[in-house]
Amino acid sequence: MNADTLPAPGALSAQGRRIFRLYSLYRLLIGLALVLLISSELDDRLLDLARPELFRNASWFYLILNTLIAALVPRPRSMVQVFSLAVVDVLLLSCLFFAAGGTPSGIANLIVVSVAISNILLRGRIGLLVAAVATISLIYLTFYLSLAHPKAASQFVQAGGFGALCFAAALFIQGLSRRLQLSETLAEQRAVDVANLEALNAQILERMRTGILVLDPRNQVLLANQGAQTLLGTEHLTGRALADQCPTLLESLAQWRANPTMRPQSIRAFADGPTLQPSFVHLQRANQRNTLIFLEDISQIAQQAQQLKLAALGRLTAGIAHEIRNPLGAISHAAQLLQESEELDGPDRRLAQIIQDHSRRMNLVIENVLQLSRRRQAEPQLLDLKYWLTRFASEFRSSSSADQTLHLSTLGSTLQTRMDPHQLTQVLTNLVQNGLRYSAKRHSQGQVWLKLFRDSESDLPVLEVEDDGDGVPPEQVHNIFEPFFTTESKGTGLGLYISRELCESNQARLDYKPREQGGSCFRITFAHPRKLS
Repeated sequence: MNADTLPAPGALSAQGRRIFRLYSLYRLLIGLALVLLISSELDDRLLDLARPELFRNASWFYLILNTLIAALVPRPRSMVQVFSLAVVDVLLLSCLFFAAGGTPSGIANLIVVSVAISNILLRGRIGLLVAAVATISLIYLTFYLSLAHPKAASQFVQAGGFGALCFAAALFIQGLSRRLQLSETLAEQRAVDVANLEALNAQILERMRTGILVLDPRNQVLLANQGAQTLLGTEHLTGRALADQCPTLLESLAQWRANPTMRPQSIRAFADGPTLQPSFVHLQRANQRNTLIFLEDISQIAQQAQQLKLAALGRLTAGIAHEIRNPLGAISHAAQLLQESEELDGPDRRLAQIIQDHSRRMNLVIENVLQLSRRRQAEPQLLDLKYWLTRFASEFRSSSSADQTLHLSTLGSTLQTRMDPHQLTQVLTNLVQNGLRYSAKRHSQGQVWLKLFRDSESDLPVLEVEDDGDGVPPEQVHNIFEPFFTTESKGTGLGLYISRELCESNQARLDYKPREQGGSCFRITFAHPRKLS
């Protein structure tokens, strides 16, 4: 026997170890049955044993040895141990075969069974070697019996038949085991592929920006990916009721169930959240009908559409600005001359003033739209915000009127960012002027507070521009940064939109929040100084 014919140590699989335990239990039961047989009073009358004493001793030895093997070798570490135990089992059964008188005893059937079971665990030539050992033992012991008992000479054909059965059993079991092993290997590979595919799908689902929710018939969340939790502004959605987490989405779902052909309207999950476009699909699982929800963030799409619209408007305005501004200037100049006329009475002077005011407003709208179309690329610079704000406040106070007050407070020694100083001046001037205007409507003295500090969570510089005016009504908060949205009769609705665009071009963010003491608060969250080049 060549060494490479033996399987590698440790090649016994988990299923092989289970079969080995059953094989050990089978040998114990055979040994126990033989011992019970020789211990009864019927053994000498029922069996015509050639060597009764040898049979008794061999039966006891078979039981004791298999008990020790079951106790000491519960899990064989290598296939060599399995082969050795199979050969020992065949040899012991052959000894019993000889002591019982040959083929009439029926022990040869146990040898065939032992060869078949051992070939479940062994492969190739090593399994056939066990069958060869069994066949040689049967034929040799039959020959040895024929020398002492001439009647045993008629058992050669039966012994040869049992030997052929040993080889047939070995070949059949090995072929069947090989097929089962291939099937098991293929099943394990398929299971691994399915597990990998499931893990990949789960990872893709978690990384998707599209929010995905699965609801049961009671509107309980069965599944929610990270995108859905981010878009809805909440965590741990799984297992919770949708009504408690996002009532607006549940209302949209109810409308869709009432009329599935209608396109659901866009929603906002929370105050400062993105604009979401939900879509719904039924999922039929057995007798349960679930609902699959997709949530798309259309805020960026809407913003891009607005930018395209403003860019087209800017190109159009740039093309006709000359044709509009010249007549507009003439109208404004004529209205000014009318106001200077001494023959004009009071009502007519009022009409001339209205013409001049609206001419200025139209000119301001044209200037703002042209500014959008001609806006230059940001040129960020490293700014010491504390020093920069102190200088800005000083310059602003020098040019402001007596009924306007600008307060400044800074926390922290060094607060730096990278931002275009000209664009920051434009943003801050617009926010401060808006705050002073709304503050003056409510109080005799217009006041604005500038508060510079470092955010404790993000560790980023933050500037808050606060006023003590009336604030923004809750129903208008979502629209204040949209272009051409204004609550002022003389406003253009582009100031806050341009301010946010300038902040985002410098990787900063401009947000609105109500002021606890009343009024408005616009917060600028600056970028880290190392995040911009």
